[in-house]
Amino acid sequence: MPVDQFFASLWDTYTEVAPQAQRIQALFEQQGEQVINDHIAFRTFANSPIALEKLEPVLESLGYQAYGAFRFDSKHLKARCYKHESQENAPKIFLSELLTEELPEECQTIIDRLVAQIPSDVVKGPEIFWSKCLWQPIAEQDYLTLVEHSEYAAWLSTMGMQANHFTVSINHLTKTPTIEQVNQLLMDEGYTLNQTGGLVKGSPELYLEQSSTMADKVSVTFAGGETRVIPSCFYEFALRHKQPNGELFDSFIEGNADKIFDSTNASS
Repeated sequence: MPVDQFFASLWDTYTEVAPQAQRIQALFEQQGEQVINDHIAFRTFANSPIALEKLEPVLESLGYQAYGAFRFDSKHLKARCYKHESQENAPKIFLSELLTEELPEECQTIIDRLVAQIPSDVVKGPEIFWSKCLWQPIAEQDYLTLVEHSEYAAWLSTMGMQANHFTVSINHLTKTPTIEQVNQLLMDEGYTLNQTGGLVKGSPELYLEQSSTMADKVSVTFAGGETRVIPSCFYEFALRHKQPNGELFDSFIEGNADKIFDSTNASS
């Protein structure tokens, strides 16, 4: 599958549950900007048919290569990032997975029930990344239990395999070339931004600054027929700075990403 087609399919699925991203992209384009994606992020379950090591070969088949590994102890996650070997402007990919065994036993039981429904050979090609839920709807009480212990798990249990967020590259913007200008534009337009750790995560000294909207909301129907409005997906913005060697920083910072994860918090 061509890389452009891969990201077009991801974008179509993503904007179904994050319409704010389409509106924000249009806002930039109305100013004459060309919106370039810095990176796209996915969430998944470790020790499952859709674990990171099962998904990585698909990314490699698209021309991506892993170049960084991360650990988020407080959120019980590990992650890898990937960049395209030959297409410089192809978005980077950030793929994280939940270490279920680190959660309370009641959460492990709930997640085990979901994972048990996933066919062992489900990963056949790129379409896995927009396949959404590969299990039957979760019970509402199970969802609420996951929310209490892991927002990440709760999100994944209801949203499944799809892009968690796309990220605008501020480096490619000309009218709003600073992250403060981007944030102000969004707030002036009425968007709610992630305030965890401040509006801007990171700094020029760390070579990466990031901000994000809070996730859109969607109505989901649980196993018992109950409905609830929950967070879906959000839109991120990243500004990369040059390192002492003159090259733009192209990786990720755990402290930044840890706060960005909070963009899907149900309580916000």
